[in-house]
Amino acid sequence: MPHTAVTIDDAFWAPRLRTNRADTLAHLYRELHRVGSIDAFRPNWQWPAEATQRGVWGGTPTMFWDSDVGKWLEAASYSLATHPDLQLDALLDQVIAIIGQAQHADGYLNTWFTSVDPQNRWKNLRDWHELYCAGHLMEAGVAHWEATGKRSLLDIVARYADHIADRFGTETEKLQGYCGHPEIELALVKLARATGEERYLELSRYFVEQRGQQPHFFDDEARARGDNPDDFWAKTYEYHQAHRPVREQDQVVGHAVRAMYLYCAMADLAGAYSDRSLLATCQRLWQHLTTTRMYVTAGIGTSKHNEGFTGDYDLPNESAYAETCAAIGLVFWAQRMLQLDCDRRYADIMELALYNSVLSSVTLDGQRFFYDNPLASNGQHHRQPWFACPCCPPNLARLFASLGQYIYAQSSNELVVHLYIAGAARTEVAGVPVVLHQQTNYPWDGTVTLRVESEGPATFGLRLRIPGWCSGAQVRVNGTAIDLEQSLEHGYVRIEREWQAGDTVVLDLPMPIETRHAHPDVVADVGQAALQRGPLIYCLEQADHDVPLHRIVLDDPAGLTAQAEADVLGGVTVLTGQAVALDTANWQGVLYRAEPPALQPCAIRAIPYFAWDNREAGPMRVWMPYRPQLGAPVDDLEAKRA
Repeated sequence: MPHTAVTIDDAFWAPRLRTNRADTLAHLYRELHRVGSIDAFRPNWQWPAEATQRGVWGGTPTMFWDSDVGKWLEAASYSLATHPDLQLDALLDQVIAIIGQAQHADGYLNTWFTSVDPQNRWKNLRDWHELYCAGHLMEAGVAHWEATGKRSLLDIVARYADHIADRFGTETEKLQGYCGHPEIELALVKLARATGEERYLELSRYFVEQRGQQPHFFDDEARARGDNPDDFWAKTYEYHQAHRPVREQDQVVGHAVRAMYLYCAMADLAGAYSDRSLLATCQRLWQHLTTTRMYVTAGIGTSKHNEGFTGDYDLPNESAYAETCAAIGLVFWAQRMLQLDCDRRYADIMELALYNSVLSSVTLDGQRFFYDNPLASNGQHHRQPWFACPCCPPNLARLFASLGQYIYAQSSNELVVHLYIAGAARTEVAGVPVVLHQQTNYPWDGTVTLRVESEGPATFGLRLRIPGWCSGAQVRVNGTAIDLEQSLEHGYVRIEREWQAGDTVVLDLPMPIETRHAHPDVVADVGQAALQRGPLIYCLEQADHDVPLHRIVLDDPAGLTAQAEADVLGGVTVLTGQAVALDTANWQGVLYRAEPPALQPCAIRAIPYFAWDNREAGPMRVWMPYRPQLGAPVDDLEAKRA
């Protein structure tokens, strides 16, 4: 369901989306203008000497500038579609006119390889992001056309796509390569849908299918420009998910953002071509990621070295990379998988990422950001207004501006509710105009009321997700309880009936405070636990504690209570109660001794992970030592065998 069919009117998301429209978009434009990313499209713009010599200006890698402008344009277009703004509309027209000046007669469009390094156009697809930048401009062109009906940017990017289609393919005279950073693949699918041009869809499929084929294009390309392929810094094409053809891949490897964008395109193509093999590959990779290489916050990507994955269960906390763009990419992929297979496992992860690893990446004022999102900090990790590689801030802005499209879905005879966010969805189902109103205080409260408004009786199925974190859910239709065991399909309760105007569904999702425990092979979390309530992961901040956080030991979570505090961090529900702390009494002058430290009662106060680093600086941690026994020993031989 398009985000233009959805209104969001709640106390949680609506203020954040207003901040995104009013403050984040303006902040991003100022930064893009400051460093020169927009002016670089002007034909006579003077590139600073530092930019041309070192490829960096204003702390930003200039070779990738076009993509940041594209993401800002896309975010602004999404905002314009739901909240008309004459000034923003005029600003978009102005920026698009500047972009049009940089396009070549043959359709080519890239600021770096036009003004700085034209002799190396299409010479290093492995590293230089030409197609990646093209993809983000294409996504912007589609979003702008859908928002305004204007073809100004859409025609520009369609000409560029035609140029690329003429240059790439399996024919002998064409380049038989693909981008080291996937992105254009999913963008071409969007462009095909917007224009009806099948050629763009075929080009997307070509790029995906060509990836990892032998002889390896990146090797041949390196030799052609006089480089030794063995000198590649990453040492493996797993970094680009190009180590083998995509259908043969069974583990999520390499650069996390690249992986997510590639898998998005694979899911899109699996749907477009009814390709069961490609869908099975996506399902296999999803299973591997979410059961071995994902943080409890749905952050992904362990290592700063490759901005991505290392090995199974390697999930350190303080050094966690968990790039914001990677979590956003996971949301994109989850939504696409949901469109192919309405299964709770995808929506649960989409929700977990949105409320934790995505939302944590921006301050409450919408103008400072995390690039990486660790699960522990010594107090030195803080959000920044801009980055040397500023991909995350505009990525976050475009996700927030289009959030409505992730809440609902529909077919000709079904409405689906994936996320519980107050507002309304306006659509047509079973041939009848329908408005589905949603009222809730989620994620602080698990009661959701849905009211049907229609122009007449309408028979259709309504699917409501029962989150995997929830047990004891109840559903009532006009006061009558629904048997969940009989109605549950892949984690969604399905209610099919003839709906009348005014029919009401009440969903009760109990939200007890629970501990989360990691797989025993996650070394960083052995003997520790995290706290979760509803979709939110919680953390401790030093600002709330007199005892150093590393001494605090979590005791029975049943002793914790949840309470709303309207004047804290913009209004959050905190978890308070008793734990214990390691006592340093009688340790003066002693480094090691036979007796363990004594335990003293200690009050704790946990806040939602997304809200950390919005107060005074200090340590933070998600995982805490857990006092209860890890498990009773099994003495019975038959039980061991079982």
